[in-house]
Amino acid sequence: MKLHNYFRSSASFRVRIALELKGLAYDYVAVQLTRDEHRQAHYAGLSADGLVPLLEAEGEKLSQSMAIIEYLDEVHPAPALLPADALGRARVRALAQSIACEIHPLNNLRVLRYLVRDLHVNGEEKDQWYHHWCREGLEAFERQLARLPASAYCYGSTPTLADCCLVPQIYNASRFKVNLDGLPLTMAAYHACMALPAFQKSHPSACPDSQA
Repeated sequence: MKLHNYFRSSASFRVRIALELKGLAYDYVAVQLTRDEHRQAHYAGLSADGLVPLLEAEGEKLSQSMAIIEYLDEVHPAPALLPADALGRARVRALAQSIACEIHPLNNLRVLRYLVRDLHVNGEEKDQWYHHWCREGLEAFERQLARLPASAYCYGSTPTLADCCLVPQIYNASRFKVNLDGLPLTMAAYHACMALPAFQKSHPSACPDSQA
């Protein structure tokens, strides 16, 4: 397998975590978003949406991190990233989508660039935008966790799709200095994950294209 990704991309980070949790080997192909490599002809020929991550597997090209992770979970079912029961799967998908669909789209690189380059929002206002939507989303995530059975992770006794989404979001929130106080269940799940080798190996600081 070959993963085209960018070290700071939350969506890329999710897929790296899933690959490491499953112990799957892959070739790491860096796509530097800050240098617009995703817009160049070579990458456009691979990726219809021009986004990262892109996974090449079994002669196919797969996009969108959530779809990629569920594909990996179906083709390589152990360890499972979704519960065996329908209700459990729905709970985990809801947690994952709270981040992937509610927080991340408002704060990804191309949105922040548009705010600055096209709408001429200054740096402080851009950070306020990020802080507002990230914090509001994480508070909603915390409320969801509070209604679920107690767990060291987001759900159940092992990391799931929800944890694959949570850890990259907290990484980026920390980078943007979002207030993470008052989120005890969320942060406990984050720290439990970061104690595991799979999350450490997939961390942006461990990536070949990592930059300070």
